[in-house]
This record gives sequence, C-alpha cells and structure tokens, in this order.
Amino acid sequence: MSNLSLYNQAFPSRLLLGTAAYPIAEILRRSIETARPAMITVSLRRQSTAGETHGQGFWNLLQDLNIPILPNTAGCQSVQEAVTTAQMAREVFETDWIKLELIGDDDTLQPDVFQLVEAARILIGDGFKVLPYCTEDLIACRRLLDAGCQALMPWAAPIGTGLGVVHEYALKVLRERLPDTPLIIDAGLGLPSQAAQVMEWGFDAVLLNTAVSRSGHPVDMARAFAAATEAGRLAFEAEPVQPRTQAQASTPTVGQPFWHSAEY
Repeated sequence: MSNLSLYNQAFPSRLLLGTAAYPIAEILRRSIETARPAMITVSLRRQSTAGETHGQGFWNLLQDLNIPILPNTAGCQSVQEAVTTAQMAREVFETDWIKLELIGDDDTLQPDVFQLVEAARILIGDGFKVLPYCTEDLIACRRLLDAGCQALMPWAAPIGTGLGVVHEYALKVLRERLPDTPLIIDAGLGLPSQAAQVMEWGFDAVLLNTAVSRSGHPVDMARAFAAATEAGRLAFEAEPVQPRTQAQASTPTVGQPFWHSAEY
C-alpha cells in the first residue's frame, strides 16, 4: 500500500484519529497504539467526558505516543476566532499543521464554506498547512484549492452521527473531478465497512473520533477501522473489476467435453 502524501510529507497510515470523548486516558492510549494513525487531532478547548480539564498529563501522553499532532479549531464560528485559535495552537503544539473547522450551523455542525475559504487564505498566507473540514460541494472545494489548500476534508455525514455516506453521488463526483487532490473523509462514519467503502472509491484517508471513542470497545474498534482503511486502499490500488449487468463465466468454455445444444 502506498503512503499518504499531504503537503509533500509522507505518512505510513491512511487513518487519522481524534482524541476526544474516550472513557479514560488509558483507553485513548491503547486505541492510538493499536491503530497507529498518521496523525491525531487535538483541540485547545477539549475536556474529558468526566469533566476534568486535560492538563500536563494529557500532553505528556500525546508526546509519549510519538504520533504527529493535528490541532483543530473546533467550535469556531468566525474567521477571526478560527485564525486566532490556529495561531494559539501553533504556539502550544509547535506545529504548522491545522485542521480548520468553521461551523455555520449549531444543529448540523455544517461547515460555513464562505468563511472557511477566507480563513484558509489567511492561515495559508501565515505559513500553515491547512486541512479544511468542508462539505462535499465541488465548487466550495475548488474555492478552497484556489485559496491555497493542498488537501481537503469533506464530510460523509454530520459530525458524530455515524450515518456513513449520506450523499454518495456528490462524493464520487468530487473524487472524479479532483483526481490529484488528497481527499480525507472527515466526520459521519460509523462502521469500518463504511471506511473501507470510501477508500475503495479512491479517497486518500479517513478521520474518525466518535465511531471509535464512543463505541463499546474503543481499542477493538480502532483496530477494526485501521484494518478496514488499509483493506479499502489496497482494493482501490488493485484496480477492482468493473460491475456489469450480464453474467460472465470465470472458467473458459473452449475444450468442454460436452456440447449443450440450445434446442431441447
């Protein structure tokens, strides 16, 4: 399986994992060690499900895992808020990578693609490697590429729903029309089979959080998603047979010992 390439940097895995909402820190650690993702996402604002603020112990855990960190701007609703959060994250995590989230609707957590383009342009001008969380809208994605983004993160479904791919046609069109752009499916996947499916379509990676952290057994689910993501990519690179409506024998008909007449 080929490596994932983002902003001219190679990653051995095509799975990215979030770090929010795990029951305890030990399960988070074991899940990440099991999946060995390309990157792990973190937020300056995040708190644990127990209500305890993640302090030095959490940061020590992330450093011990030795996995590249992808800070995000989760919860931001304006360009200035997103830009300021990204700049703060760069200081805290000492990285120019940023997952740019700019939410336009509180119920669906749908990205505000208009403000997203503006924020992306500012951050790229400031030297960030921007991975924007966006919809599957082709025109909005083109505007993000025009702003300087070298990779995109379209959603499969609203964050945390586990619905899988809601708009299959739009995602397939996006993949077809942007063949040279790394596309990472971010948000909405609930099952490993859904991750395998989008990878078979030619998407470059998947990013997960809720599907793993809120499952009954996060460590096992992390392992399952890692295997499914790899299997899907291997299947894509193996060039699957094209579906057809008519049956086609897999064994040769030449040299059959018996001849079956069409007349009865």
